[in-house]
Amino acid sequence: MKTQKITTDINLAIDSLRIGKLVAIPTETVYGLAGNALNEKALKQIFILKKRPLHNPLILHISSYEKLQEITKNIPFKAKKLAKKFWPGPLTLVLDKKNKISKTVSAGKSTIAVRVPNHTLTLKLLNSIDFPLAAPSANPSGFISPTSATHVSNFFKDGLDVILNGGSCSKGLESTIIGFENQNPTLYRHGAIPISDIENCIGTIDRKIKNDLNPSSPGMLSRHYSPETPIILVNSFSKYIYQNKHKKIGVLSFENKESFSLATKHEILSKSGNINEAAKNFYSALHSLDSKNLDIIITTLLPEIGLGKTINDRLKRAVANW
Repeated sequence: MKTQKITTDINLAIDSLRIGKLVAIPTETVYGLAGNALNEKALKQIFILKKRPLHNPLILHISSYEKLQEITKNIPFKAKKLAKKFWPGPLTLVLDKKNKISKTVSAGKSTIAVRVPNHTLTLKLLNSIDFPLAAPSANPSGFISPTSATHVSNFFKDGLDVILNGGSCSKGLESTIIGFENQNPTLYRHGAIPISDIENCIGTIDRKIKNDLNPSSPGMLSRHYSPETPIILVNSFSKYIYQNKHKKIGVLSFENKESFSLATKHEILSKSGNINEAAKNFYSALHSLDSKNLDIIITTLLPEIGLGKTINDRLKRAVANW
């Protein structure tokens, strides 16, 4: 078996991608599990390695807005406006696909999700190949998204030879996903661009963020982004910890307002209460807590403003069914 390589050498990644293998790539949002989007074998391997449901579409990554015309058609004016404002960046658009893009990518639909990532290493990679990359998050389906090369390596010790190391993800949350239903822009997933920024650009948009049976885009499944350790929302950290002193409890808090001496582990998303810093640290903090062999992780919702809405969306999906 080949040894897994964490590297900054894009030539190793290019060689693997050209022969149909998968490569982990860094983006500003989370790390992606990338394969040649025009190679059916590579696409199927993404679903197999992630254990991803076949009805959950993938996201295509391209190097520039100009490449959009090669893989999509009937692009609405508001989609063009959003792309020109937010690309490269954490915005994914769901658009009508051209026939050259396999229905494996789109989970049988006539639309595909596509974006231009804002990461120097991955843009250099995309500019060095002549095919788009299909790249969902580089984690087993349903688990915490990876924001470092180490997170990816811990998930996929086997089956993934090359991990491009681009450091910690600068945004730390997945892309915001916007689709167009009868030309009307619709939010499919809260993400690293606050919905208020989207609406400031194109006006009020519809919301349709959950669909377990036939999702229009990634990120719509009810149970998602979950640690292996059970995680619950509480009203009072101190009360829960006191009432469950016998348990090994991990605390995920937004700010540094309390100390929890009876907790086994405490992760603070932002000591100063900064929502953007909390977003960047969110998945990393969950990974840290999940590695501590805890009985349970407790947390509360953040203020429902800006990226707080995105973090709250992830928390609600992470705690689903516990």
